[in-house]
Amino acid sequence: MSEAPANTERKRVWTTPPNVTLCAETDIADPGSRGFVLQIGEAFFHGFVVRKNGQVAGYVDRCPHQGFPLAIELDRYLVPDGSLILCGWHGAVFEPLSGACVGGPCAGARLTAWPVVARDGVIRTA
Repeated sequence: MSEAPANTERKRVWTTPPNVTLCAETDIADPGSRGFVLQIGEAFFHGFVVRKNGQVAGYVDRCPHQGFPLAIELDRYLVPDGSLILCGWHGAVFEPLSGACVGGPCAGARLTAWPVVARDGVIRTA
């Protein structure tokens, strides 16, 4: 009798506990972005943080159009001038601090917010 193949698909979660330290605020350029994968139990959370004009915003790394991760390259969530978040797969663009889609195939939709806060020079989950 042969064994069933192992399930290699990662379990995903869409929220994180509060007060998890992510990085120093200065680890993300302004404007800039950084992706994070957090293991929570046996599952994984995929998110990213954007820093712009001294403010930070976090989002679940999932485009509302097709559900794909937004960045094609590591930590490349913004257009080159840092003005918008870009889904590298289908070209949807989003406001960095609100997550509102302002162009592309999911205009009017929003990224799913991931609550984060910058306090005392450290970015943490909220």
